[in-house]
Amino acid sequence: MWDLEHCDPKKCSGRKLGRLGYVKTLRLQQRFSGLILSPMGVKCVSPQDREIVGEHGVAVIDCSWARLEDTPFSRMRGGHPRLLPYLVATNPINYGKPCTLSCVEAYAAAFYITGYKELGEILLKKFKWGHTFYEVNEELLEKYAKCKDSADVVAAQKEYLEQLEVEHNKPKQDLTDIDMDLEHCNPNRRVGELPPSDSSDDSEEEEDDDEEEKEREEKNEKEEEEEEEESEEQHSAEECNKRDSACGGTDKGESPQSKPHKGTSTSPT
Repeated sequence: MWDLEHCDPKKCSGRKLGRLGYVKTLRLQQRFSGLILSPMGVKCVSPQDREIVGEHGVAVIDCSWARLEDTPFSRMRGGHPRLLPYLVATNPINYGKPCTLSCVEAYAAAFYITGYKELGEILLKKFKWGHTFYEVNEELLEKYAKCKDSADVVAAQKEYLEQLEVEHNKPKQDLTDIDMDLEHCNPNRRVGELPPSDSSDDSEEEEDDDEEEKEREEKNEKEEEEEEEESEEQHSAEECNKRDSACGGTDKGESPQSKPHKGTSTSPT
């Protein structure tokens, strides 16, 4: 890696890889025999570069995207400068921006395309956000990795960008344009898509409610009958007491017929 010291050392992924021992820093004018990821390249990285990467490795130029004009690319020498095809950055600084990869993302992309995906994963795992790079760009990286050479990679990139353009130019549905003549019109739901029916659940709930209400009514009726029976018994007892009082009353445990009247004989006649 050629380090131009344009970046914040605490945020630079290239320097972190250097501290971890995965990357060696090169001096300006120092020649590198492997693949060099550089804006000065004229060809894209492709599976055809696998042998070069396997024998000599990959080098990146750690500089700021805002200071490309100040970067002395001519002093970083090598025989295999390469461009990276269209990919989307997922690093915290340039997340979602195309073609503005960090050093570790550039390494990972080159390794994936040339058939060394596992090496890229090793480097990405050193960053909390690293796994997202392969996840976001998996479709594109797979396309590039299946190409034969640089020309095929460029063709795959062109096809993908054309698809993006078509998707971007597709007319979008105007949610405010509602045909009020349509029954059950809902702009948030596709035509023909109806919500799931809950009729069966509702009927079951209604049946349960009816049974509970029926049980309550039966219970109330039973309680009313018991109250009526108690009232009748109480009324009968009151009538008996009144009759006993009229006959002079009764001793406890004696019936009116068994109690002798005062002044009469109890022997048989």
